[in-house]
Amino acid sequence: MDNVQPMDGLDFLSLAVTAVVSYLVLFLLTKLVGNKQISQMTMFDYISGISVGSIAAEMATELEEFWKPLLAMVLYALLTLLVSVLTDKSRRFRYLATGKPQVLLEDGVFHRESFKGGHIDLDEFLSRSRLAGYFKVSDIKLAILEPCGDISFLPYDRCRPATPEDLGKAPTSSAAPIAVVGDGKILSERLSSAGISEETVKEKLAAEKIDLSDVFLATCDENGELRIYLMT
Repeated sequence: MDNVQPMDGLDFLSLAVTAVVSYLVLFLLTKLVGNKQISQMTMFDYISGISVGSIAAEMATELEEFWKPLLAMVLYALLTLLVSVLTDKSRRFRYLATGKPQVLLEDGVFHRESFKGGHIDLDEFLSRSRLAGYFKVSDIKLAILEPCGDISFLPYDRCRPATPEDLGKAPTSSAAPIAVVGDGKILSERLSSAGISEETVKEKLAAEKIDLSDVFLATCDENGELRIYLMT
C-alpha cells in the first residue's frame, strides 16, 4: 500500500479525456458497423462486440500510449465491417462466418447430427418448444435451428391457429395506430400522419376531463379514435 502513488490533477484529466474519447470512438464504430439486437446476433457478432468493448476499456485507462488500443479497436471494427460486407455479398462466406440453418426435427424424425453441430441437447430443445407454446412434440412438423441460435417451429396444419381464410372470411386491412401523445407531451411531428390536429387532441382530452400531463400514451387509429393510457 505504501508504494501506491496518488493521482495528480494532470493524470486525472488525461484519464477523463481518454475515457471520453474511447466512449465516442466506440459509439461511432458501433454506428458504422450497425446495430443488432442480442437475439439477432450470431456468435461472430457476439465475440466481435466483446472484443471491441474490451479494447475500448483498455484504451480508457491507457494514459501514455492510448493510440495503440485506439488503432486496435478501429482495425477490429473495420475487420468486422469487412466480414459483414462479405456475408452480404457471398452466400458461401455467409455460411462459413455465421453458419446456416439446421433441421432438428422433420415429420417426427430427429436429426442427431444437427443437434451435435448446433451444440444443443434434447432437454434444451424440449424447453424451447414449451416456451414457443408446443408441449407436444407430435404437434411440431418442422423445427429449425437458426444461425442466431433461435429455434423456428412449424406446426402441423391441425395444430396451428385458425386464420380468417380458414373460416371463409376476408378481413379488411387496418393501419397501425400512431402515437400522438407521449410522456404528457403532444407529438406534433406525428399529428399529420395520424390525420388529427393538436386542437382535436386537446378537445378530446378535455371532454374526458383528463389533463395532458397525466397522459403516458395516446394513440390515434385510422378512424380518428383516440385511445388514452394514463400514468400513475
